[in-house]
Amino acid sequence: MTQAVAVDEISAAKERIDALRREVMRVYIGATRTVDLMLTALLAQGHVLLEGVPGVAKTTLVKAYASTLGASVRRIQFTPDLLPADITGTYVLSPKDGTFALRPGPIFANVVLADEINRAPAKTQSALLEAMQERQVTIEGDRFELPAPFMVLATQNPIDLEGTYPLPEAQIDRFLVRIHISYPSHKDEVLMLRTHNIDAPKARTVLQTADLLTLQSVSRRIHVEDDVYEYAVGLTAFTRTHPRVLLGCSPRATLGLVQAAKAAAVIGGRPFVTPDDIRGVATSVLSHRLVLVPEVEGDSKARDAVIEDALARVPYRRAVRPV
Repeated sequence: MTQAVAVDEISAAKERIDALRREVMRVYIGATRTVDLMLTALLAQGHVLLEGVPGVAKTTLVKAYASTLGASVRRIQFTPDLLPADITGTYVLSPKDGTFALRPGPIFANVVLADEINRAPAKTQSALLEAMQERQVTIEGDRFELPAPFMVLATQNPIDLEGTYPLPEAQIDRFLVRIHISYPSHKDEVLMLRTHNIDAPKARTVLQTADLLTLQSVSRRIHVEDDVYEYAVGLTAFTRTHPRVLLGCSPRATLGLVQAAKAAAVIGGRPFVTPDDIRGVATSVLSHRLVLVPEVEGDSKARDAVIEDALARVPYRRAVRPV
């Protein structure tokens, strides 16, 4: 049986998470919720897809976030001529001794920054699928484990779609959360100008790899009542019968919803999941996994509306337990 989380473990985890958030927010000027969702994905061992128009600091956020983790970081700039081997690596011939040696690609890192992921063709995008789901890659029939922890932070531009390759549904489903970054508020934009006036600040390392693994272990051991499981299933089941939805959330989405809620509980400093934890992450975890009917397909607001409808209409029922 999994060992329960001690109160002091939660306190220590929250202290580290708060320090990490403060360091990221020192460089990235924007909504705290955006950073919290990225922390949620980190604790839940998931991947993040960031969307936003050019110039809203998507790459700045990702680089600052990765710099604080004290883990190995590699960046991949996706382009139309990028090949799968450019991501996973390949065997190369050594002229000196006539043998083939593996030249690992940038996927062999704790944090992989996939910039403008929709610029690469589907064959190259698919090279990420096995890595994101199985934490391993296959090169010339040989399997190689990826380092732990492993996380993909991908960005894509929702406009200027000429010459791009939309992500297939199977790949979008591999992202635990999808975060939309909008324009900053007037106050945040003024603060950004002051902060980045002369020299842009650089994020400092706050955690080490061992700390990340510890935080993920704490998140896995967060307690979840059966009532919360029932509520999570009720939300995803609702999407499968919604009139605007062609293909609703899969069981993988339900599992991701609970994992994200457990991470949210850690961020909140609690050793158990509440219904509010489920509600707080539901839209970011579930909306991008929906396939809508043709009339509203591609409308992200329509996706969010379906999840909001589920949250409004699916009640949380606490079971009556014998004394």
